[in-house]
Amino acid sequence: MTQEEKTKIEERIVDVLKTVYDPEIPVNIFDLGMIYKVDVGEDYTVDIDMTFTAPSCPAADFILDDVRTKVESLDNVKSANINLVFEPAWDQSMMSEEARVELGMD
Repeated sequence: MTQEEKTKIEERIVDVLKTVYDPEIPVNIFDLGMIYKVDVGEDYTVDIDMTFTAPSCPAADFILDDVRTKVESLDNVKSANINLVFEPAWDQSMMSEEARVELGMD
């Protein structure tokens, strides 16, 4: 895989991650800053490190399944490994400017 191919796949992954929402928050998980890492391997497997805004998120299973299903539906993605991490702990500074505006924080 060329670097250009890898970049295109990563861009498509980010686009699809922007369609995943926590049902309690009207901002997508990418703009909320819940995605820490997206790595596309040479074998077209994807490793994603992500977190939640709170460790006891009641929608955790739904969100994880949504991320995996949507990423694995992309062409040229063999499989997706979603790693739930809590280091560093999520805080509001990780949100995009768009998310802050949407939530009335700016």
